[in-house]
Amino acid sequence: QLRLVESGGGLVQPGGSLRLSCAASGISLDRLYAVGWFRQAPGKERDFVAAIAWKRDGAAYYADSVKGRFTISEDNALNTVYLQMNNLKPEDTANYICAGAKSSWYRYDYFGQGTRVTVSS
Repeated sequence: QLRLVESGGGLVQPGGSLRLSCAASGISLDRLYAVGWFRQAPGKERDFVAAIAWKRDGAAYYADSVKGRFTISEDNALNTVYLQMNNLKPEDTANYICAGAKSSWYRYDYFGQGTRVTVSS
């Protein structure tokens, strides 16, 4: 069974940066179709942020709201996926959740608990 543990969240000022980590255990991440990041703000639905698809030669996918600011990457040796977030905005405030997909980059089967990001001055 795949277990995903996120870390790296915190409080940051607008314009700042954070790097989130998603450490996996139980299954090697490159055996999945993809790993993605989602976020959920209080009182709102969970939204897609980014994904990396090993079965598509490492293709990366991003929500329009984060294109050019966020970068998803992976370290297979550490079985970890990262989300580098630059030029953060108050509207990026949310709980960021890592997810694993078995068969496509847009349908996910495993979810972590998340790490909270707050962007505020």
